[in-house]
Amino acid sequence: MNAIGKALWFIESHYARDISLEEIAETAGLSRYHLSRVFGLATGCSISGYIRARRLSAAALSLADGASSILAVALDAGYSSHEAFTRAFRDHFGVTPEEVRNRGHIGDLELMEPIRMNTAPLPKLEEPRFETAPAMLMAGLQQTYSYGGNAGIPSLWQRFNEHFGTIPGQVGNVAYGICTQEDGQDSSFQYMSAAKVRDTSELPEGFESMKLPAQTYAIFAHRGHISGISATCHVIFTEWLPKSGYKHAGLPDLMERYDDRFDPRTGMGLTEIWIPVKS
Repeated sequence: MNAIGKALWFIESHYARDISLEEIAETAGLSRYHLSRVFGLATGCSISGYIRARRLSAAALSLADGASSILAVALDAGYSSHEAFTRAFRDHFGVTPEEVRNRGHIGDLELMEPIRMNTAPLPKLEEPRFETAPAMLMAGLQQTYSYGGNAGIPSLWQRFNEHFGTIPGQVGNVAYGICTQEDGQDSSFQYMSAAKVRDTSELPEGFESMKLPAQTYAIFAHRGHISGISATCHVIFTEWLPKSGYKHAGLPDLMERYDDRFDPRTGMGLTEIWIPVKS
């Protein structure tokens, strides 16, 4: 995976907190100088400018949704005061935070969307193992993404990880990324950052649940940086599955499994990709 893909993944996964250029450069495997130079050439903006624009864009969406406290939005965006936030917001968008909240929509604001991360060349698959799993009850945060527009998934994980380990009824210490597609919908899919739970009676606000049936999975290994996982999935569905003698079983489309072999800070390690199959 190229250095810019790693840097973008790290930024999208951590921009809600203070992150340093040193951290981003370490993850990307470049010096601070070279990262700054290459990032600007590849994306057309500076690292600090991209982070600032992503934070302000997230703030604009929150304000348009009717956030009750502008100061709370300012603090979430990394500003220490209402005044500093208002100044930065107006300089960036040409309107004040109050105006956006009062009108209740983002109008013609030019938001900074996540830059799409490049993926690695198509990998060579390792042979899968097969496992029959019982029904599983999952709970987590879910969002709809367009195909080709899934660069925002790391920020969904960022929000989910604030709850992981303390979710009421959580079973074990394994996280799952669950992809599903609605019938008749071929332009978007739903992605859930989730954990196994015993019940759903006390889930945090905004959490959704899903029950996966008992079924057999073909389980593949994705090694290296997580930003290259779509390339592994591409090979599974376009090369392995058509030749395997198996059919896709239905729900979910696929499931990513993250255990202690994966480092959520750097995005490196082993991720398992579970595909439900039937003969």
